[in-house]
Amino acid sequence: MQTGSIIVVVIVLFILFSAIKIVPEYQRLVLLRLGRLVGQRGPGFVLIIPIVDRAIWVDLRTITLDVPAQEVITKDNVTIKVNAVVYFRVLDPSKAIVDILDFIQATSQIAQTTLRSVLGEHELDDLLANREKINQSLQDIIDRRTDPWGIKVSIVEVKDVELPEGMKRAMARQAEAERERRAKIIAAEGELQASEKLTQAAVVMGGHPIAIQLRYLQSLIEIATEKNSTIVFPIPIDFLEPFMKTIRPDSKQLKQ
Repeated sequence: MQTGSIIVVVIVLFILFSAIKIVPEYQRLVLLRLGRLVGQRGPGFVLIIPIVDRAIWVDLRTITLDVPAQEVITKDNVTIKVNAVVYFRVLDPSKAIVDILDFIQATSQIAQTTLRSVLGEHELDDLLANREKINQSLQDIIDRRTDPWGIKVSIVEVKDVELPEGMKRAMARQAEAERERRAKIIAAEGELQASEKLTQAAVVMGGHPIAIQLRYLQSLIEIATEKNSTIVFPIPIDFLEPFMKTIRPDSKQLKQ
């Protein structure tokens, strides 16, 4: 009799402990009673009926889902490999358990197919330049498709875009050609500005002959600093003009 009483006490204690559930703040219990959905319970102390009730734990925290690399053909017929990451959480645990067999696997499959279809509608340059816009489009589509399962997709990020080697070389050549084009434009603009300034300087000097002589003397000073070369400068005709004026009257008297 004593052994039987101990067994009964153990069974009762086991049933009591299995009937008591302590649900954390970040989890919920989806309760099925005899196969029928009763609802969700928690957080805190939850009491269930053993054997009759089946409790399924659901985590409400944000889940990070790594989308495997997908081979995508862009709108301009470039084959690339793209992977992404999806952040989502369960808003309605009952729907996530009852309406879908495995909501994590289902979200992963939706993310893969959506990634291929959305990126296939864009050209490569658009994909590389407007990644934020594409991320937002992916988030909207995946969130809309998973909403019936009680899932909220908060963020979708395209992580890596793997290009073929030939495309990488072509893009490198294109970038180099673009840099050369910009360098030539800048050099041409510099030449244009320099020519405009030289034209303005020539106009000013043309109106002031003494400025030409001062520029001539300045050039002499600059070149005189070079000690390894000998440079012969012609004397400007302006320097000889005063002397020519003194000689001309005498030459007229001799002719007379």
